[in-house]
Amino acid sequence: MDVDDTQRIGPHTDPPGTDMAPPVTAADMLAWLEETARAVREGELAAEELVALLGQLRQAATACANASDWTLLAAREAGASLRQLAPVFGKGYVRAPAARLEKLHREVLSSEQFLELLRQRDV
Repeated sequence: MDVDDTQRIGPHTDPPGTDMAPPVTAADMLAWLEETARAVREGELAAEELVALLGQLRQAATACANASDWTLLAAREAGASLRQLAPVFGKGYVRAPAARLEKLHREVLSSEQFLELLRQRDV
């Protein structure tokens, strides 16, 4: 199943059996970026504020990458095939998700272990 990253997944558009939605979508980010760009053009944001935003975005990007990795592990554990996962990686072949899983499995064996690793790093 392909997920259009420009649309929010929510209660009315989630795959059957789920009501979970990521806290941010590509469309949300683009809207925020357009508004922020407008504020910069109009001189409403100083360099210091942009540096602070950059730091927040870098942290959010790491959090999103971690959430993506956890979801990949959980999907595999739930029975998703590499063929099902491949389109999400933007590729029509299974090497991309297989390589990511191989890298993750060097650190953890399950999504639960990955979550525990994230908890330990956060402390």
